[in-house]
Amino acid sequence: MRIPEENFRAGEINIVPLIDVIFSILVFFVVASLVLTRSEALDVNLPDATTAEVRLQPDVTVSVTAEGQIAVNQEKIADISALIPAVERILAEKPAEGRRLVVINADLALSHGKVVEVMDTLQRVPNVSLAIAARRPSSNR
Repeated sequence: MRIPEENFRAGEINIVPLIDVIFSILVFFVVASLVLTRSEALDVNLPDATTAEVRLQPDVTVSVTAEGQIAVNQEKIADISALIPAVERILAEKPAEGRRLVVINADLALSHGKVVEVMDTLQRVPNVSLAIAARRPSSNR
């Protein structure tokens, strides 16, 4: 009597699920990095400055639109008198040592007087350094 030989199949590794997992992890990190680098400012038309340089992430971003609307970290405030409490509240939520950086994003069409008014108001907040946002002009102009 002859015993039939068993068909021996070599084991296989299916890499399709592995590729799916790697792709899912990649998507997670891309989305996470976009959330971490989000801008906390309104969409304003910034003036060009050839000496503009990249700075560290600001503690607070104050945006002023062409219409004079003020926003602190994308949260619109009623008027200039509410600016100091809004900035102090955000700075209290982010404890840090030393001077804090507040960046002003003022629209290009905004009057100079309004920018000075916002800067003067922000100077009353203790331990705050002010910076004005600008963008580098594109080289094809």
